[in-house]
Amino acid sequence: MATLKAAYLNELYKISKKKKLFVAGILSVALIGIISLILLGINNLAGIGMTSKGEFALLILPFFEYTIIPLFTAFIAIDMFNGEFTNDTIKLTLTRPISRTKVYLSKVFACATFIGVFLLFTMLTAIVISLFSEFSLSSLIKIIIAYVSTFIPLFVFSLMVMFVSNFARGSASAFLISIVLFLAMKGLEFTLPTFQSFFYTAGFDWYKLFIGSYINLSKIIRLFFIFAGYTTVFLFSGISLFDRRSI
Repeated sequence: MATLKAAYLNELYKISKKKKLFVAGILSVALIGIISLILLGINNLAGIGMTSKGEFALLILPFFEYTIIPLFTAFIAIDMFNGEFTNDTIKLTLTRPISRTKVYLSKVFACATFIGVFLLFTMLTAIVISLFSEFSLSSLIKIIIAYVSTFIPLFVFSLMVMFVSNFARGSASAFLISIVLFLAMKGLEFTLPTFQSFFYTAGFDWYKLFIGSYINLSKIIRLFFIFAGYTTVFLFSGISLFDRRSI
C-alpha cells in the first residue's frame, strides 16, 4: 500500500507540472465567463429568462462534461502512457520496486483525482458567478449532487482512454481512436435505440436522474451497474496490456 501511495503522489506531482493543467483552468474560467455574459445579454436585451443564476452551474455542466473536461482528461491520460513511453521517462517508474499493476492503478487514481478537481473547480467557478445574482440553498444541493454524479461517467471515459493508450502506437493515434470510439458509441445510441442502455456514453446525463422531480431509482441502479461493468472491462484490459508492454 505504501508503494502504491508513493506512486500515486508521484503521478499527481507529474500532472501538477504539466502546462495543460494551467491552460485547462484558464480556458474553463474564460468559457464560464463568456457563457454567463451571453446569457445575461440575452436575458437583458431580449427579455427572455433562459435561466436563473441559481441554475447557471447546472446549465453549463453538460457543455463541460461533453467537451472541456473529457478533452483535457484524454490529454492527461494519454501523456501518462504514450507520452512517457515516447520520452522514455516510463523507465524511471518501472525500475522502482513496484509492480506494473500498482503503477497502472496509481495512474488511474491520479487521473480520477484530476477529473474530481476539474469538476470541483468548474462548479465553484460557476457558483461564484452565480452569487452575483439569485441563488438558493436548494439549488446548491442540486448542483453538488449533479457534479458529484457526473464524476462516474467521466471516470469510465478516462479508463477507456487509458486502455486505448496501451495498444495505440502514438499519442495522436490514441487520441484519435478514443474520440472515434466515443463518437461511435454516441452514434450507435441513435442507430440502435434498443441497445442504447448498453453503451456507457448513454449515461453521461445520468446526473439528471438525481435532481429531477422524480427519482427513478431502478434506472439509476441499472446505469450504475453498466458503469461498473465498463470500469471492470477497461481497467483489467488496460492492466493486462500495460503488463505486457515492452520498454
